[in-house]
Amino acid sequence: MRILISNDDGIQAKGLESLVKAFCARKHTVIVSAPARQQSGMAHALNVGRPLELVRGEELAAKYGIEAWPVNGTPTDSVKLYLEALAEEKPDVVVSGINHGANLATDILYSGTVGAAREGMLHAIASFAVSMDVDSTISYEEAAEEFATILERVMTAQKASDEPRPVFWNVNFPRAYALGDDGRPQIVFGRQGKRDYHNAFQKQERTDGRIFYTVAGEIFDTDKSEPTDIYAVEHGYIAVTPLMVDLTDYVAIEKLLDR
Repeated sequence: MRILISNDDGIQAKGLESLVKAFCARKHTVIVSAPARQQSGMAHALNVGRPLELVRGEELAAKYGIEAWPVNGTPTDSVKLYLEALAEEKPDVVVSGINHGANLATDILYSGTVGAAREGMLHAIASFAVSMDVDSTISYEEAAEEFATILERVMTAQKASDEPRPVFWNVNFPRAYALGDDGRPQIVFGRQGKRDYHNAFQKQERTDGRIFYTVAGEIFDTDKSEPTDIYAVEHGYIAVTPLMVDLTDYVAIEKLLDR
């Protein structure tokens, strides 16, 4: 397969390189187009009117023999720029990650990792956002190998389908695996939960009188029931949430039409 990899942690991130290594080892064609620096929390932000400087990612290119582009923009910029301006051939898959930190529940609305994958889906390409708990005992390399197996199985099934349509999956690895009877990590398909944060803004007042606020806070889950993504990772499963880009409230439309 031809696989485009991006992320929101920046092109130097270990999670991204682990995916490059895993896919190259399986003889897939790998291209990287990712932010030149950290872009977490950028959601689906897109730079409009600001030039995006493009240079070659010499380190990854030399190490793995791939095409690599650091982009001085957002995760969405990176994917959109490659697909619409640089690509000579459309990739089969877009993978964003592996993110340093989970992207669960309503966090996916803010996630640059998910934003990059969503841009792939908007181009009718099978797209995956992959993340892992910051305290996970699973290494990036182990997660990348497991995900590579998952992706190959999904794409094989897609090709065999009578009516294939691109998937858009949000994948989260747990802190530790709850292995099945076969000794393998288990996957749970579920919906997104609901998550908020207590004391999300931390106030800092400088000696010169200037006031700053930093986003931090403690996780406060309002819905982590079975089978949410939060429930899955808390119980040691790989959480997979199929996502959509259509935000239409169809229930509201039906109610309006019934009036």
